[in-house]
Amino acid sequence: MATRVYLEIGKRRVFASAADWPGWTRAGKDEETALEALAAAAPRYGAVAKAARIAFAPSGGFTIVERLPGDATTEFGAPGAIAKAESRRLTKKEAGRLSALVSATWTVFDRVVAGAPASLTKGPRGGGRDRDAIVEHVLGAETAYARKLGLRLKPPDPKDAAAVREHRNALVAGLRGGTKGVSERGWPARYVARRAAWHSMDHAWEIEDRTP
Repeated sequence: MATRVYLEIGKRRVFASAADWPGWTRAGKDEETALEALAAAAPRYGAVAKAARIAFAPSGGFTIVERLPGDATTEFGAPGAIAKAESRRLTKKEAGRLSALVSATWTVFDRVVAGAPASLTKGPRGGGRDRDAIVEHVLGAETAYARKLGLRLKPPDPKDAAAVREHRNALVAGLRGGTKGVSERGWPARYVARRAAWHSMDHAWEIEDRTP
């Protein structure tokens, strides 16, 4: 069965996101290269599905279920458009599955961080955060995503494992609350799951690629 995909189309960047697999999102300069990047990332994403104990054997290519107009967030480098299908309330079964996959992205992210050196290789212009700065950045973003679920959380100390775990548990509880819908100014739980999981995996893969 083909993998359902959302395409978010900006002027200079296109994001391809697997609709049913939060965290499996890649970008390219156009639709073709975005889908090629998504396909190439499948083996790496398999680690997430394995951590979530969910069977993952994509076959049959991709089917585009929504094309979304990009915006400034897209051009900045993040998937910022919410698909129409993501506005649907989650069933309890769907909430459990999405929560498991989002939690699995954190498991993979933490594993990558634990195996990486503090100093990562720099880009051609000497740019790029080092390991600990990436961790702090990811946790800060999770705090912002939690607000979109109506949660007021403080960024945890990255070195306090218990605080990080409590923070993430609260976010998972918020995702599970997506069975009740979201506030008018919030984000749908389906999109929060996709955005948070993408962010964790994007930086996990960055760390892997920049580890000497």
